[in-house]
Amino acid sequence: MKIKDFLARHPVFRQEEFEVFLKSRGSISKRTKESVLRYYTQTGRLQRIHRGLYLTVPVGFTSKAISVDTFLITAKLTEDAVLAYHTALELHGKAYSTFGQFYYFSTHVVRPVQFQENRFMRVSFPAALRTERQRHFSVIQIERSGQKVYVASLERTLVDVLDRPDLGGGWEEVWRSLESVEFFNIDQIIEYALLLNNATTIAKVGFYLESHRETLSVTEDHLARLRKRKPESPHYLVRKNKDSRFISTWNILVPEEILKKSWQEVA
Repeated sequence: MKIKDFLARHPVFRQEEFEVFLKSRGSISKRTKESVLRYYTQTGRLQRIHRGLYLTVPVGFTSKAISVDTFLITAKLTEDAVLAYHTALELHGKAYSTFGQFYYFSTHVVRPVQFQENRFMRVSFPAALRTERQRHFSVIQIERSGQKVYVASLERTLVDVLDRPDLGGGWEEVWRSLESVEFFNIDQIIEYALLLNNATTIAKVGFYLESHRETLSVTEDHLARLRKRKPESPHYLVRKNKDSRFISTWNILVPEEILKKSWQEVA
């Protein structure tokens, strides 16, 4: 395979991938690798997105004139990246809104990356998943432009955005997005929520499922499994929100705007 063929098949690639390709053509030195990347960057065929990450620019175009696959960039920022939270909703086609912020799980500590109008944010895998060695629980693999991309399933994403609504775009965005999903594997949702081992998160998930029990075919057995692990004392769904109603079945205080879906009145 020639270099131009590699570039044609890799709209976004990590330096390590390029090294593997060059080695398949014969042993190379570090200097050779760097000179090749430098040459193609200077000629405009490559643009450096971040340290060790490159965007391929088709012949006759500039990087500003092409459509950049932000999901592929997110997936390539680290070798273990898993698209998550609102980014997962967007990739699954279930986000109510589109954002310029992209989130991914990774074990590597990476500072936020700004590229063009987009910002890419790394989030640590939840501690409970690291402890149980379950970082890839309910993670699926898809392909984009022939490249492997790992993304949290809709079931895992439901729990994740309820756990961290700030990374899901806020409560209104979370609610509107999740309600666009017609089917969930409820058992998988429950298994993941219990795996996180956070009573408040479990209560949030239980409250959401109970609120949508008819549309999502949630049974009393499903809810009972979660109620066993609800908080022992009342917890706020939104911290110290005074306009909240106590939901005794889950021991949480839920803002009236969520209970009434007040954003629908504005719409």
